[in-house]
Amino acid sequence: MTQASSMEAGAAAPAKVNKPAMTAQRNTLVASLGLLALVLLAWQFLPPALDVPKFIIPTVTDCLAEMKRMWAQEGLLGHTLSTALYTVLGFAIGSLLGAVIGYLLGMSEFWEKVLSPYILALQIAPKVAFAPLFIMWFGYNAMPKLLVTVLIVFFPVLVNVLQAMRTVDRDLVNLARAYNLSRWGIFLKVEMPSTMPNLMAGLRIASTLAVIGVTVGELVGGNTGLGFLISYGGGQANAAMVFNAIVLLTVIGFLLYTVLVRIEERVLHYLPKAQH
Repeated sequence: MTQASSMEAGAAAPAKVNKPAMTAQRNTLVASLGLLALVLLAWQFLPPALDVPKFIIPTVTDCLAEMKRMWAQEGLLGHTLSTALYTVLGFAIGSLLGAVIGYLLGMSEFWEKVLSPYILALQIAPKVAFAPLFIMWFGYNAMPKLLVTVLIVFFPVLVNVLQAMRTVDRDLVNLARAYNLSRWGIFLKVEMPSTMPNLMAGLRIASTLAVIGVTVGELVGGNTGLGFLISYGGGQANAAMVFNAIVLLTVIGFLLYTVLVRIEERVLHYLPKAQH
């Protein structure tokens, strides 16, 4: 075999290796879309066949017609953008606070023991119960739903980071000290890289909870957002409006989660992936 033919064979090899993976991805996508089509068909035809009233379970076409009306008359775009904005903002603030405090407590065993009972008490307390209190403090504006979101997002990130800091390889820390690295240097070179998988896992969990936080704030005392539309639609016995708002909330959460998964793939590209 000549050198040129060997190079051509080597260049063709990765394509053959990747072909099964591409086929598996295509099969997964087809199966997912097929399942979605079945769900939509059942949603469209089963309620009328079972004589379920539209104000209980509207069909897909009913929801689409109501979506068009909400866009034209209810300011659906503004409500959706408001919910999306405060979801991202609350997620960012809560995640930042959780990560910073988690790392600080992880670097100080004394303060971790001092503050752990209070952190545990706040973690156990139902976060949604704070919404009425925030409304009494700040009024019927965007602040209560932002604070509820921050509070809900804060703890998953804090707990994941703190747990990761407790399990950092002490031999690596001691080795870094032997090389006269400063405390900040040990954090940057050893502790932070070791805790990144846990941090990203906490962020993914928090992204799903952020939508819940915003929705609770809007349900309890908001005058804008998809949570407000759910409350308003429920009061008007407009099930299609409620269904539409729930679907849009799901889309917002799904998009945020997908962005975090993509970021995690870039940040943790060095970790080996399990082979199935």
